[in-house]
Parts: sequence; C-alpha cells; structure tokens
Amino acid sequence: MIKRYVLLVFVAALLAFAIPSFATAPVPPPPPVAAKGYIVIDAFSGRILVGQNDTERLEPASLTKLMTAYVVFHALQSGKLHLDQEVPISEHAWKAEGSRTFLNVGTQVRVDTLIQGMIVQSGNDATIALAEAVAGSEATFAALMNQYAQRMGLSGSHWMNAPGLPDPQHYTTARDVATLSAALVREFPQYYKWYSQRSFTYNNITQQNRNGLLERDPTVDGIKTGHTDAAGYCLAASALRDGMRLVSVVMGTASPKAREDASASLLGYGFNFYETKRLYTAGKTLTTAHVFKVSDPVAVTVRDDIYATAARGELVGVRASLTLNPRLVAPLAANKAIGRMKVLLGDTVLSDVPVYPSAAIEPGNIFRRAIDTVRLWFH
Repeated sequence: MIKRYVLLVFVAALLAFAIPSFATAPVPPPPPVAAKGYIVIDAFSGRILVGQNDTERLEPASLTKLMTAYVVFHALQSGKLHLDQEVPISEHAWKAEGSRTFLNVGTQVRVDTLIQGMIVQSGNDATIALAEAVAGSEATFAALMNQYAQRMGLSGSHWMNAPGLPDPQHYTTARDVATLSAALVREFPQYYKWYSQRSFTYNNITQQNRNGLLERDPTVDGIKTGHTDAAGYCLAASALRDGMRLVSVVMGTASPKAREDASASLLGYGFNFYETKRLYTAGKTLTTAHVFKVSDPVAVTVRDDIYATAARGELVGVRASLTLNPRLVAPLAANKAIGRMKVLLGDTVLSDVPVYPSAAIEPGNIFRRAIDTVRLWFH
C-alpha cells in the first residue's frame, strides 16, 4: 500500500497571530441549573462546553420557530421567496392558536413583515403563513423541516408543525437547538439581526421581544424563547464577547426569570473559563502540494475558517496535522478535497476538515504531461 504523504505542522508556524503563553486556569463545575435539559456550545468551533440531559427529547414549544426560520431563510437564499413578496393569509393561519401577530384573513402581507412577526412576536399566525408560502401547506412544510434537520444531523428532533404546538411526535433536544441556533448565526447573518429586535408593531399592535436577556446583557443579540405548559419556559440565547460567540439553550424551566437567570449564568461560565481562537482563515494558503502534470506547486487551503475552543490557557498546546492524498494528478477541481487537516489538543481532535486546492488546476503543457506520465509509472 502506498504510504500517504503526511505533513505535520505546528500551529505556531502557521498562525497569523501569537497565542499567549500562560498556564491553564482551573475550570470549576458549571453553575446549578434548574432545567429539564441545557447546553452551552461555541458557535464557531462547535465545541460543547457543558451540558446536562442535552440529548433528551423534549417539547420545544416556540423554539420550533428556529427550524421554521432556517427553512424560510433557505427559501430566500434560493430565490423561492423574496422579502418584499406579498403572501396571502389563509384561514388556517388566521385561526392559529397561541401567540399571534394579529393578521387578518384574506389580506396580503410582505414576507419580511411575517418574519418579524414570527421572530419578535413569536406569532403562530405569521409562522404558518410563511410555511404555506414556502411549501403550499403546513404539513408539507413540516416534512421539509424534517428533511433539513436530517441533513444537519439533528438526530434528536422531529417536527410536526411550524409554530411548535404540542404533539406527541413533535420534539427536539437542547443539543439540536444549539446546533441549529449556531447554524442560523453562521449561515444567515443578514437575517439574524431580527433576533435582537426589541419590539415589532403590526396592525397598530406593538409587542415586545420575549427574550429578556436582550435588555439585561448588551452582548446578547438573540435568539428565541418558547413556552407551553408541558414544555415549561425555554430559551436559546447567544452572546458575542471579544470575538467569541456562545450559544446556550435551557429547556423546561419554571418561569421567564428562571430561563433568563439560567442562561445568563451559563453564558457567563463559558466566557469566564473558556476561549476561542481562529486558527486558520478560509482561502489562506496552508502549504503547497506537488501535483503531477503541472509545473508549479499548488496552494492548499480550507473552505471555512477553523476555530478552536479550550479552557483558558490550553490553546498554547494546539497543533495541526495535514495529510495530503497520494498521487495528486491534474486536472483537479476546486471543490475536490485533496486531503484532510486535523487540529489536535493533546490526543483530542478539535476539528477534522477536508483541504482543497486554492483553485481549479488544469494540466500543464504537452511536455510536462508527457514527463509526469512516465514518472507516474514508477510512483
């Protein structure tokens, strides 16, 4: 078997910044949280900092609207929906139970208005109207929600409706909600702004955002509350401090204050005892690779920024291992992985991502191709 070409690179040689050298601080246990389940993750690296019952299936209530928004944002991205598009309000949407935007049946309402009604007011009528605009019916939209959830790896989730009304087969987990929240932040920054909007007025009725942390902590800029009698009080919250973004999810607390206090404590714990650094920038050359049938070395890059999260002081020990595929031969497509890079802290793999050529690589001239064809016979 041909040995793979392995290049071991220490982070200090590749980073564009110097990581401070200081001893690792002790990390105490997380604060006590009276919730059915909770979790804190770093939104950029995906690392789980702390969690309890975070894979237990729980009723999500209006946290469901995060999944609804994810599907709607994809429809906007693909051009299926447009922010200024007028959406008819059906009787089914108008009759929605629970929190409402107070839409009128038979009227036409812009998509961006409905999105704000869904996010800021948690309007079930606005949510259903959006679902019908995307998929024709709420039932079909729920099937679409499950397809996106499967694609994202949200294995603990199943959705039966768009707004989050109770159903025995409608459930998710704190971990899935955190993963979904982080995806909304990363993939749709142009729409994430609505999650920090304090209030929204429609039909001469002003309603306040139910996320009280927006008023308590200026670093909190989202994301969504939820409540039913069965689900209890839930909150997915996100905060950005000094370039580090954390997402906390608490599910099944006893009151609005309890969910806010728990979220504030968990976010504070994460920021105080952990740190995140961007190790590699998307598109920046990591190294160069020899490719048969071209004359010059080929730049090797990653597609997305690579982050690492660890207890404060531990990141001095981060290292990277880059493994390139053997016998790289032109042509190479720009979207074809040519190896993998692992970022490690001790024996722990923090990330394991594919690497790519910086651009599509075409074969060189006839002489280079002929020479390397012969060389490949003996390689």
